[in-house]
Amino acid sequence: MTELREHRLKRLSMRSMRRGIKEMDIILSRYAELRLESFDDAMLDRYDALLSENDQDLYQWVSGQKQPPEALRDMISDISTVAFQR
Repeated sequence: MTELREHRLKRLSMRSMRRGIKEMDIILSRYAELRLESFDDAMLDRYDALLSENDQDLYQWVSGQKQPPEALRDMISDISTVAFQR
């Protein structure tokens, strides 16, 4: 059974808001709000996989404390741009 796009967007948005640490709740919920609607299925797959990563690792990657894995580098860079723009 295939998940409807509308349901998938809601699920990913909720997973973005309900993380383990507040900083990632804020960063990822803002990112989801600004980007998810424009993602194609492949990008949604990548974002879904990213949401399975540990919050402490995600925060270190997004904040530039550690290098993210190559497969996530572009998306982490985009998240960082969104998170820290004024």
